[in-house]
Amino acid sequence: MTNVVVIGSQWGDEGKGKIVDWLSERADIVVRFQGGHNAGHTLVIDGTSYKLSLLPSGVVRPGKMAVIGNGVVVDPHALIAEIDKLGKQGVTITPENLRIADNATLILSLHRELDGIREDAASNSNSGVKIGTTRRGIGPAYEDKVGRRAIRVMDLADLDTLPGKVERLLTHHNALRRGLGEDEVTHETIMQELTSVADRVLPFRETIWLMLDKERRRGARILFEGAQGSLLDIDHGTYPFVTSSNTVAGQAAAGSGMGPGSLGYILGITKAYTTRVGEGPFPTELKDEIGQFLGEKGHEFGTVTGRKRRCGWFDAALVRQSVATNGITGIALTKLDVLDGLDELKICVGYTLDGKEIDHLPASQGQQARVEPIYITLEGWKGSTVGARSWADLPAQAIKYVRQVEELIGAPVALLSTSPERDDTILVTDPFED
Repeated sequence: MTNVVVIGSQWGDEGKGKIVDWLSERADIVVRFQGGHNAGHTLVIDGTSYKLSLLPSGVVRPGKMAVIGNGVVVDPHALIAEIDKLGKQGVTITPENLRIADNATLILSLHRELDGIREDAASNSNSGVKIGTTRRGIGPAYEDKVGRRAIRVMDLADLDTLPGKVERLLTHHNALRRGLGEDEVTHETIMQELTSVADRVLPFRETIWLMLDKERRRGARILFEGAQGSLLDIDHGTYPFVTSSNTVAGQAAAGSGMGPGSLGYILGITKAYTTRVGEGPFPTELKDEIGQFLGEKGHEFGTVTGRKRRCGWFDAALVRQSVATNGITGIALTKLDVLDGLDELKICVGYTLDGKEIDHLPASQGQQARVEPIYITLEGWKGSTVGARSWADLPAQAIKYVRQVEELIGAPVALLSTSPERDDTILVTDPFED
């Protein structure tokens, strides 16, 4: 047996929720290790849809422990709202099935406000770069964490030292707000905000690294659930159009407190075409009727924001890069059924940059904007792949497409998903038993 890390190999929205839910039935513990409530995913279980943003997918399954690791930034109000929403759907969440790292950073109202102020300023400025954030305060919270002025979960339990930490935080934020022409935030506002949630949050706090180490030694199966996608990684993504955390598989260790040697199978969730939400480069984007077809058939709207996703052909060059930066063992190919009915399909195998062929997307923002995709063309298929649960159920051209993807990205398909239903999955390799 091995522990499994699930990450997105593209720009997010690859269908991680279904795959994590499928795997979580066999796991004992499901761990979120980065991001915040900007990372939405939808689970469909017995016909019921559960929309999660902050909570790990395992929380909806009885008998599983869900963990929010230290690498996550936690909005306490969003956390409470999500717990209460799931409660209305019949999912009871207590410290028996949810633990939160005591050293996880909190997102406060001033972080959300700063996020929106900056994004609006960039939108109204010729020189500003609009990132396309979800305005949920994720980036500013990570800034405070790195700046060593963050309020953490454990601080809610120490009201004697909390006022001094709030003062230090406001010294920084109020200077920013004055410079941006915004009203200052009072000490009393933040203290009231924190004390109002303390009783709801504190029962879930835990020394996560210690708990996970004990569970690992006991032989527990641990599933690490990534948010967003590898191409949104703060270091390895399409900077600056990225999220504020490391989204690659290595963060599973740093964001949970488990050593890298405890990570096992790295499963890269990969959509059979490409989508992106928000701003930033997208070499294979389709702004024609095919792009519209993919968006409508694939229901490509953000779980958290409802924003329409940009759609394009599969980019093997980008996924090949993710295979390398994550150490991906195998991929779970999702939404193959969305391609049903197209006469021909294209796959990007590299790019041209200023007339020269290259095999990867460069790190430079200017060069990313200038690359042109190099395509190969494959024959499409007329048969349906919806609900296929074995290779024999797939049209021959669909199998050919999958094999071509494997060859181009340098990683095998471990699972193949053919609908949002969890059982509509073809298992090639069991990540927990690899």
